[in-house]
Amino acid sequence: MPRYKRVGNRWWQLAAWMGAMIAIASVQYTWTLFTIPLAKALDARLSEVQVAFSLFVLAQSWLVPFEGYLVDRLGARLIVSVGGLLVGLSWVGSGLADSLSALYVCYILGGIGVGTVYGACVGAALKWFPDKRGLAAGLVVGAYGSGAALTVIPIQRLIQQRGYQVAFITWGIVQGIVVMALAWFMAAPPRRWHLRRLEGAAGDQPLLPQSAVGYTPLQMVRTGAFSLMYLMSTLVTFGGLLVTSQLKPIAAAYGLDTTVVAFGISALVLALMFTLVLGGLARPFWGWVSDHIGRYNMMAFAFGLGAVSIFGLLELPRNPVWFVILSGMTVFAWGATFVLFSAAVGDLFGSRFATPNNGILYTSKGVASIFAGWGAARLVEAMGSWNPVLWVAAAGNLVAALLAIFCLKPMAARVMAGPDAHSSSGSTSNTRTSNPGRTARGI
Repeated sequence: MPRYKRVGNRWWQLAAWMGAMIAIASVQYTWTLFTIPLAKALDARLSEVQVAFSLFVLAQSWLVPFEGYLVDRLGARLIVSVGGLLVGLSWVGSGLADSLSALYVCYILGGIGVGTVYGACVGAALKWFPDKRGLAAGLVVGAYGSGAALTVIPIQRLIQQRGYQVAFITWGIVQGIVVMALAWFMAAPPRRWHLRRLEGAAGDQPLLPQSAVGYTPLQMVRTGAFSLMYLMSTLVTFGGLLVTSQLKPIAAAYGLDTTVVAFGISALVLALMFTLVLGGLARPFWGWVSDHIGRYNMMAFAFGLGAVSIFGLLELPRNPVWFVILSGMTVFAWGATFVLFSAAVGDLFGSRFATPNNGILYTSKGVASIFAGWGAARLVEAMGSWNPVLWVAAAGNLVAALLAIFCLKPMAARVMAGPDAHSSSGSTSNTRTSNPGRTARGI
């Protein structure tokens, strides 16, 4: 019998997960192109329109744990198909919406659909690839981060030529069909797949210590390591969501939304494409490197880079070239967030409940969205400048970098040492490390 049963199947599924993530990416990452047209058409303030984005991220993130439970019970094929249908209906409905309340409802539906697809695909990657968890999660999350780079120019041109309503309806139909088609290639791994995978040759074992049998969601949320990761994720995600959701208003405030940089492309569109490409490349990069040198060292470096990049936006706001570079580097650094935290959840708390456990951590994105969407717009309306918001984002990244290296890294080492070394984890007798002979220095 082959050592890895159905091993080829997981690589085909990886392609399906990535394709589905690319298809749903535009719902979040091209939203900024619609904000000003929506505000004009609905006779609303920017902060009122941005409520839709905050509601979208809340619905996307806070329902992921429940959606992960449904995936485990009903299968990814059905759940992802429903998610694709909701994504399509969301954008079609947004194109037909004639009021803020209708827009809010439609974008909530989109958040549910995107969260369903996102949670199912990332959870599957954590289960199918215990040996390459950082790389697999990075590729899947990276597809979500970069997928909209393919649609930025077509959507922007369609908005300019036919109006935002046509852009919403056209791409909503396309996205929904693609996701529903790819859902049919998805399946759960065989039972105890992670144990068989780790019982192969020593050279195939993960380079980092990993839990072989996982914490339940209740056990996980009672650990100090999870609480700290949740706080750090919220701090860093605020800056990332701020740049991606408010990029057009920020560019307009500095007069860069119509400034042509090269090939007839404005600084805004070039920055949006650059952030999406770098954001997509960042996920597999950070994940792959962290598989070799440690999750928490990478967190500290990435979040520190994010702090420097956002500070640069404060110092060089009206230079179109630096605006493109620094916004891209901000999102590149933010790209480390969910791939490293997702991989860390699998490492520390095991594969068995990886989908709902990762979904619980993912709700931190919803918390951050409240401040990055509606909250940031309100603060700018009150202060008349983006500088206070950017200062908060830079500080959040810096604090998270320090917490990663000085607090989370030693805390994670205690979790990997076993339940006796981490009394706050509750009853965790079913948890053990897959490499008991290893130290935790590699984490």
